[in-house]
Amino acid sequence: MQKIEFWENIPGMCEVEPLLEYYPAEEKITKATVVILPGGGYSHLAEHEGKGYAEYFNSIGMDAFVCKYRVAPHKFPLPLLDARRAIRYVRFNAEKFGIDPDRIAVMGSSAGGHLAGLVTNYTDPIDFEDIDEIDKISPFPNATILCYAVGHMPDSTGVAHKGSFDNLLENRVNVERYSTDLLVNDSTPPAFIWHTSDDNCVNVINSYLYAKALREHNIPHEMHIFPRGNHGLGLAKNVPHVAQWTTLLKNWLAEINWL
Repeated sequence: MQKIEFWENIPGMCEVEPLLEYYPAEEKITKATVVILPGGGYSHLAEHEGKGYAEYFNSIGMDAFVCKYRVAPHKFPLPLLDARRAIRYVRFNAEKFGIDPDRIAVMGSSAGGHLAGLVTNYTDPIDFEDIDEIDKISPFPNATILCYAVGHMPDSTGVAHKGSFDNLLENRVNVERYSTDLLVNDSTPPAFIWHTSDDNCVNVINSYLYAKALREHNIPHEMHIFPRGNHGLGLAKNVPHVAQWTTLLKNWLAEINWL
């Protein structure tokens, strides 16, 4: 694993330096790659949802990058700024890494899934961008992988994971701007989604709402809802039924001609 500093001068508040971790596959079979955003409620970063996933992608012949983005007390837009920069950096250096700049997926779990949904769909200008040549590159991924993702925001629904949004946002003004299902549009890329129906931390309805929005915009997607399983399972190695998701993901990547 190689650690990469993707900012020359880090913009905005910075108590912990954002980094990219590059995991090259030993037996690489594809030029597609993935930028992984670990979960952790925007308060910390869960290693098993970063390094663990990267090592899985390496095992199927695919390079992977883990983005160590800024979390609380850093507020929006800094996590999104880091995620967008990570994709831009990988795409800008595609030739160096031997990857296809048009086959970059973003993957996130829990709050990292919310950030993956934002980097996929959030199109409003944000502070601190347009500072160098890398910022001229598109920050939007070509596919999205969401694992038990936080997504829907408005509190009145009872679906929102309030802890994540409290850590991300300075206030609750115009919160719909950060609801990933409400941001889906005709340019949203294909998605792979999985969740467990009895997740008692992030309501599975978050995933249903994102899939519903994809269908309404005719965006191809695949979704798997497993009947039982705690939140934050990652690769779910100790829950065999849920652990099928990695094989299903591999099959989906083959279906879209990325493997």
